[in-house]
Amino acid sequence: METGGAGALHFHGDEEIIEVVELGPPGPDDLANEMEDVDFAEEAAEGADEQAWETEEEEEEGVQDGMEAQDDSEVTFSEHSASVFCVSLDPKTNTLAVTGGEDDKAFVWRLSDGERLFECSGHKDSVTCAGFSHDSTYVATGDMSGLIKVWQVDTKKEIWSFEVGDLEWMEWHPQAHVLLAGTADGSSWMWKIPSGDCKTFPGPSCPATCGRILPDGKRAVVGYEDGTVRIWDLKQGSSLHVLKGPDGHQGPLTCVASNKDGSLVMTGSVDCHAKLVNSATGKVVCVFKMESAASKPPAGEAEEAESNSVESLGFCNVMPLAAVGYLDGTLAIYDLSTQSLRQRCQHESGIVQLLWEDSSAVVYTCSLDGAVRLWDARSGKMISEYRGHSAEILDFAVNKDASIVVTTSGDHQAKVFCVQRPDR
Repeated sequence: METGGAGALHFHGDEEIIEVVELGPPGPDDLANEMEDVDFAEEAAEGADEQAWETEEEEEEGVQDGMEAQDDSEVTFSEHSASVFCVSLDPKTNTLAVTGGEDDKAFVWRLSDGERLFECSGHKDSVTCAGFSHDSTYVATGDMSGLIKVWQVDTKKEIWSFEVGDLEWMEWHPQAHVLLAGTADGSSWMWKIPSGDCKTFPGPSCPATCGRILPDGKRAVVGYEDGTVRIWDLKQGSSLHVLKGPDGHQGPLTCVASNKDGSLVMTGSVDCHAKLVNSATGKVVCVFKMESAASKPPAGEAEEAESNSVESLGFCNVMPLAAVGYLDGTLAIYDLSTQSLRQRCQHESGIVQLLWEDSSAVVYTCSLDGAVRLWDARSGKMISEYRGHSAEILDFAVNKDASIVVTTSGDHQAKVFCVQRPDR
């Protein structure tokens, strides 16, 4: 996760053409809510021995402490011996998960009972990337050192491996047995699996920090540490568009996403900007800006205000909405038709990742406080909250019919939550 943010830098592009949407600091109501949400869990843990002497104020802390013990999950997978960094579900049946961790291990396991199917063995560094091919035939695992392995799911056998430079991200093609990955030297790699036929896409001489294959399967958008963005033609191996200078970001890219038909791309950065880009023309349509709270930080919070960044973003499939999650705990819902802020949902702690439900305007978030939350993007209201982890959530996945959420955490566990709602 990128945390070394540069605060919100103001956009110096062509102001007449590009709409810039400012997201100001929280109003009094937001601040009041934040005060209500202050997390006393740590203090409570330290004061556990003195519970017999609790004052009224401390009793409230005790309630928060009790919440840490709350476990709403149905299944817990506990075979990792360190932080679990990534999770992916098999797209075909949504019955299997693959998780990778700091223990240099990856496992494929069953969601229904947490039963391990097989270990993806042989990694020599933290497994930070893992995912199934579009048809669930293969599963790929990648570690930080750049060792990528592909396994055939039904035979549980390794069928391919390759070593690149330090790995930043990895993604399967949406329609083919093709794997794409980005590395710390700025290259993006593409392989046919299992033949291993290979193509490289040279970027600038800095890490390719995030990437996404567009829905047409013919192009990919890649973001880089120097703030530039490239849209690549996968067949030709050439870059169709390069966004740099005022069109790029003023800090490293943290995330990229596209809408359902691939016509729009959104890019997020530690500069606290989210940019909406027309993927056909490579032109910036709009800039969503988080106004820096650093100008007048509350006492003692200057450093925290400075380190805000965009951590995750995504498009709604059923309405013209986009969601942006920030390290300061803000979930912003933007209306793409009016290019304006529609809702602002405040979290107690930083957002790690967000995902939209496939067929409704519901956003799922996971955060550093270890909770998963569901939000109605139209009203900005929280629908429900699920807890069970004793440390931050590092990654999560939602199944196709939005009935199950699978989370991974710094507490060495992965958990399965049933999130079916009675109103559906």
